[in-house]
Amino acid sequence: MDINTLRSIVTVLAFAAFIGIVLWAYSDRSKAGFDQAARLPFEEDEDGIGHGERK
Repeated sequence: MDINTLRSIVTVLAFAAFIGIVLWAYSDRSKAGFDQAARLPFEEDEDGIGHGERK
């Protein structure tokens, strides 16, 4: 096997992995989890102490 053939195979596999990640990220099944993670910085702590404040 030639080095250029190996490079081509690795490039195709990397591109396939990239497409798989993009499809996973934009799938409807992942939307609820991503929406919940996006709201985390805006939710209050349970103990009532804000971020950066001291007890």
